[in-house]
Amino acid sequence: MDLQEFGAFLRSRRDRIKPGEVGLPPGTRRRVPGLRRDEVAVLAGASTDYYNQLEQGRGAQPSEQMVAALARALRLTADERSHLYFLAGRPVPPRHSLSAHVHPGMLDLLERLPATPAAVITDLHAVLVQNRLATALLGPIPPVQGRAASFVHRWFTDPDARSRYHPDEHDHQSRVFVADLRAVAARRGGDEQVSGLIDELLATSAEFAGLWARQEVAVRRADRKRLVHPELGVIELDCLSLLSEDGSQRLLWFTAPAGGDAAEKLALLDVLGSQEVGA
Repeated sequence: MDLQEFGAFLRSRRDRIKPGEVGLPPGTRRRVPGLRRDEVAVLAGASTDYYNQLEQGRGAQPSEQMVAALARALRLTADERSHLYFLAGRPVPPRHSLSAHVHPGMLDLLERLPATPAAVITDLHAVLVQNRLATALLGPIPPVQGRAASFVHRWFTDPDARSRYHPDEHDHQSRVFVADLRAVAARRGGDEQVSGLIDELLATSAEFAGLWARQEVAVRRADRKRLVHPELGVIELDCLSLLSEDGSQRLLWFTAPAGGDAAEKLALLDVLGSQEVGA
């Protein structure tokens, strides 16, 4: 661990980013060429005092989650991100973990969808990052690790995971999740993370076991969902996915189909999301 070099590297990366590149207003009285320390702290979900300590090479060793958040906030490349982990004395996370590198291009697209619920997820449906409207629509990212971070895992093991889906949708969503998981398992070629998830679900969920035996396979790229919002009621939305080149991550976003009241409810969701942020 080299916190002095860690801090110096953070400063060098902060200086090169223009506010507009991360969705911040440029302002007229900026005294630094790139982002301010407080702006990086907000983007990474850290306090300004804590981030200042990191840049100054002081304080405790940052966690893997914090290093991942800083890498995303500073739009680091895969090599730069690995370097940041090395300097922090942390192991570089596997490609499919919750601390996996989110490609800057996907983050850029996510931030260009401020009026659309959107998130970047892994191929096992674990949320890596989501925007304000996605939080308002689906709830906050669950503070869970391991297999429980996969929404597929929670779908078949935790009844509460289905609460935001209309009951008439449950059977369809179960089939789609299982077919998509079979495609992921084949693409990853016996990956231990996937095989462990499948083995656990086969042992604990009769529904999953029955669907798995059907041998259905289909990568999930688009679907229509009826979601149940606690304040707005049922919202019927189109759910679309953009897959990364290797299929390990997906940009997921929701749009209102033509007709119906979904567009109006998304507009109300935007207002509700703003109130939650300002609360």
